[in-house]
Amino acid sequence: MNVVVTDAVDDAGLARLRQAGHDVELATDADREELLELVADAHALIVRSGTTVDEELLDAAPELAIVGRAGIGVDNIDVEAATDRGVIVANAPESNVRATAEHTVALAFATARKIPQGHMQLKDGYWAKGDILGSEFNGKTLGVVGLGRIGQEVAKRLGNLEMDLVAYDPYLSEERARQLGVELVDDIETCFAQADFVTLHTPRTAETDSFVDEELLAELEDGYLINCARGGLIDEAALAEAVDDGILYGAAVDVFETEPVEPDNPLLKAENVIVTPHIAASTESAKQNVSISIADQILSAFDGDIVTNAVNAPSAGEAVYPTIRPYVKIAETAGKVAMQLLGGHVESVEITYTGDIADENVDVVTASALQGVFSPLEWQANAINAERIAEERGVDVTESKTRQVEDFNNLVTVEVSDGDHSVSVEGTQFDDDDPRIVRIQGYRVEAIPHGHMLVVRNRDEPGVIGFIGSVMGEYDINIAGMFNNRESRGGEALTVYNLDSAPGEELLEELAADDRIIETTHISLNNGD
Repeated sequence: MNVVVTDAVDDAGLARLRQAGHDVELATDADREELLELVADAHALIVRSGTTVDEELLDAAPELAIVGRAGIGVDNIDVEAATDRGVIVANAPESNVRATAEHTVALAFATARKIPQGHMQLKDGYWAKGDILGSEFNGKTLGVVGLGRIGQEVAKRLGNLEMDLVAYDPYLSEERARQLGVELVDDIETCFAQADFVTLHTPRTAETDSFVDEELLAELEDGYLINCARGGLIDEAALAEAVDDGILYGAAVDVFETEPVEPDNPLLKAENVIVTPHIAASTESAKQNVSISIADQILSAFDGDIVTNAVNAPSAGEAVYPTIRPYVKIAETAGKVAMQLLGGHVESVEITYTGDIADENVDVVTASALQGVFSPLEWQANAINAERIAEERGVDVTESKTRQVEDFNNLVTVEVSDGDHSVSVEGTQFDDDDPRIVRIQGYRVEAIPHGHMLVVRNRDEPGVIGFIGSVMGEYDINIAGMFNNRESRGGEALTVYNLDSAPGEELLEELAADDRIIETTHISLNNGD
């Protein structure tokens, strides 16, 4: 596979990609036109904030499977366009959390105690002991805007200094806030009004663009503002004016609306505003961790495995991944089998999780089940865009869970319907990595899902299985396995045959011509010879 790297990243992850046998091409100095040519045969793209991944770039890379953002923010990537094209967008949210949180705390201390001002005055030969008066943290209130991973780490560290903690995060539950020891407020104005220190930890969106304006800053009177999140969250001129006018005691900013910073940026001239050049995540450990994290996700994408930090597809955390991993492929296979048995079109899909797996986050399994259902329809679906394709095609998707299970620890059931008829297929995982299709339309079969399968529904009469075997032999089709069940003696039976090669139309027609055969369906799982 070809991996194109457009921004500088640590070599630790690139070395891992090369060791896996993939080609890594550095394009850190390429201009836009050169980049559009370079990505023509790229299977993966590694970027930081310096590269804009838009529709033009995505269209120039028809082989692209994944865009890896070596960092957290993905506002330079058109995630919607990538999703439409089935391209994974993944970031590295865990790798620089600690570094960014520590830098935020460092800037909070620096601005509260005016450390850089004292340093510069002393370097200039002025002993400013009597002029510099700082603020303590003990007994003060910290306001956190965005209580995600970094926000939580900052709250934890500064909370240990006996600060009161308030937060504004419309996506956080009250229960989680209580667990963190944080008071959750209903609006951002209240957060600013109650706080002595405010730290920002939110992405830049249409809603958050320059949302920290003159009016909001006035709510933080006699306080301090720290931003190590994203540039453009703050009206920079308003912040400089608020600090210069004494409305705020100070501020510290690591990210800016325009980077590199323009020389006339008002924050550079404000005496009590501390600035750093977007270095919150710049530690040796963070750089290595980000690079390795992105490399591992690219390798997972290449292997058809779960990409744990995909931002535009269902994903699974590292703790959950080993539990649900076997059922990702089972769900996809069950979807393929069900849809090929149904034939025609599909109006609804229901995925049911039974047993211990019902307690897990199974979004990625559901996406894989849909991918399997849509695969025979040639809708160009994958786990990234399957849910969107279902919505666009008007396919009703439901997911249900139950702990009650009779025969297996875990069971995944995929049922597809065309409005008049439905087909259900159930799969599970036996020990030692042994996936099985255990029921088809209620018939217990325990079939091995591999390669070419022939599903035959017939009357339960003597000689039928022998007849089918004879016809297979006439057409030189070897039967690798057979799994049979019946609804009642003399009623209907269903048999699944594993075949070494695909049965031809003549063979299927000869089987169907026998009045004992009710239905035959060739199932291709595309993983056999």
